[in-house]
Amino acid sequence: MKPLIAIMTRCEENEEKTSMQYVHEFVRTTIIKAKGEPFFLTPPQNLDYFKTKYDSFKELTEEEKNSIDFWLDAVNGLFIPGGIKFTEYDRYILEQAIKKDIPTLAVCLGMQLMSCYKDEVKLCDVPPSDINHNQKKEENYAHTVTIDKNSKLYQIVKKEKLMVNSFHKKCASENKYYEVVAQSDDGVIEALEYSGKSFHIGLQWHPEKMYDYDEDAKKIIDAFIEESSKRRTNISNIRSQYEEKIYQNNTI
Repeated sequence: MKPLIAIMTRCEENEEKTSMQYVHEFVRTTIIKAKGEPFFLTPPQNLDYFKTKYDSFKELTEEEKNSIDFWLDAVNGLFIPGGIKFTEYDRYILEQAIKKDIPTLAVCLGMQLMSCYKDEVKLCDVPPSDINHNQKKEENYAHTVTIDKNSKLYQIVKKEKLMVNSFHKKCASENKYYEVVAQSDDGVIEALEYSGKSFHIGLQWHPEKMYDYDEDAKKIIDAFIEESSKRRTNISNIRSQYEEKIYQNNTI
């Protein structure tokens, strides 16, 4: 059976100025090509995620946390995509992914979320450099990254140098919970890992965009799907446990 991969949706506004939650087609189709089953994970809060300001988001209720926990217990892997903002909802999902040891691959803003784990947001502008960190052409390479030979990422690609794409204006700072395992030549953090977990990697670049033409990107995505397939879940039992938990909360 194919592993069920939760893909977090992102907020945006369409041409009619209507807020929406979306998943890029290249994310969905890459998960399918890699033999995963995509599942869209949407925020449980009744809020306009695009128009709501960072400091105006309500804290998650226990009921909303229970809903998130239920779906995280039911999936085999978690993909955290890029986007324009992250909130306490994203932070909670990341915290639970660590706690539950859910195979997790985060890209771009998703990796930047990792760099702010349990800390205040400390994203900074990309420093002046000859390296192009915000390329325009999709199927192309932007720059080289150097990978720590002691990392899981290195174990996957078996290379110390990779050519990657790049689509970002902000960059991550160091975090005491995550290890920096790759950097560009100008010192920008390009990959993070949470040690001791089965697969918990953040990348500043987008291997899901490169799956069809880059062997290293394919290795990363395939390794993520393979590790996800090892996580066993029983949706029927999870639903029973979840309903029992809700019942107990409502009768206390």
